[in-house]
Amino acid sequence: MGKDKKLFGFNKNVTVAGLVSFFMDISSEMIYPLVPLFLANVLGVNKSVIGLIEGIAESTASLLKVFSGWFSDRIGNRKWLMAAGYGISTLSRPFVALATGWQHVMGSRFIDRFGKGIRTAPRDALIAESADRTHLGRAFGLHRAMDTMGAVVGPALAFFFLGLFSNDYRTVFWLSMIPGVVAVLLIIFLITEKKKVAAAHTERPKLTIKHFDWRFKFFVAIAGLFAVGNSSDVFLILRAEQVGVSTVMIPVVYLLFNLVYSLSSIPAGMAADRFGRKRVILLGFILFAILYYGFAIASDTKAIWILFGFYGLFMGLTEGVQKAFLATIIPQDFKATAFGVYNTVIGIAMFPASLIGGWLWDNISPSATFYFGSITASLSAALFIVFIIAIRKTEGNI
Repeated sequence: MGKDKKLFGFNKNVTVAGLVSFFMDISSEMIYPLVPLFLANVLGVNKSVIGLIEGIAESTASLLKVFSGWFSDRIGNRKWLMAAGYGISTLSRPFVALATGWQHVMGSRFIDRFGKGIRTAPRDALIAESADRTHLGRAFGLHRAMDTMGAVVGPALAFFFLGLFSNDYRTVFWLSMIPGVVAVLLIIFLITEKKKVAAAHTERPKLTIKHFDWRFKFFVAIAGLFAVGNSSDVFLILRAEQVGVSTVMIPVVYLLFNLVYSLSSIPAGMAADRFGRKRVILLGFILFAILYYGFAIASDTKAIWILFGFYGLFMGLTEGVQKAFLATIIPQDFKATAFGVYNTVIGIAMFPASLIGGWLWDNISPSATFYFGSITASLSAALFIVFIIAIRKTEGNI
């Protein structure tokens, strides 16, 4: 799939996919750190409803990821499903800009995640097919770095425009459409894809997990357990505000998180390619458990800034590396389906994660939300050690 075409030293499709995610994340992150504040401070919504909104948006739309991945494998196309998904997400922006109730915000979040559900599996498959197997960590690391650099620029623009327009959330929401449109145009004009020509006897991919072995199923189960405790990042933002970070500085602390995330993604991917992807993933699980414990006991703004920085490091260690590892344990003809299953399981797990997070916050304490996440991450790390031992006994290192 265009492996001879290079751009900035990477396969062209990998680089363009990164640029697409860069611009879309500018669009998304101009909105995302402001939405919980908009809901709580402007619309007067409690934390349980915020958790419900995030849970429904992420989980319901995530059901699409497995179908989108299967459909992409079936028709042998990645590009146009990506374009459709990014386009739908861009069209969600007016709904939040015009919102007068939390239901409108939920509708906007659902449409945005609906688009993400369509695009994610085909995009991940495109990257996996375009990159050399020995450089999968590097390729996914580049994508996560570009994606997250957009999440650095987005909050910075939100911070700038909030000051320019006197904390007018709605104007910022409208302006967020512009980079989204750029992302869609990049896909249409710069992604090049060679359509697969299947042999006459080749069976079209069916929507089933029978093609995947125990490694895939075990790994996805661990990732799902971890996701149950990984409640929406809106709770990190609300925790920062509760501890004392001012509203105008919230986009800046979120910018710090994304800056560290972006800068660590490529080195983490390269380290995973060299020293082992499983080791890096395990390190990420352990770091998350420590960080959420830190958010639970944090009592001053200095601690919040430090925790957000290390949370960015955790994301850099895990997001791209997990997908790179996944690409090594799935069949060639079912890559998009596999990524769809993986993303769907994680997305579905985010529904109880956000509901539990909101309920614990309102009914026990804000700290309880983070204690719960720390415990599930510790369990995930323990199970992942068992997974590593099982692989070494049966097949050797991957």
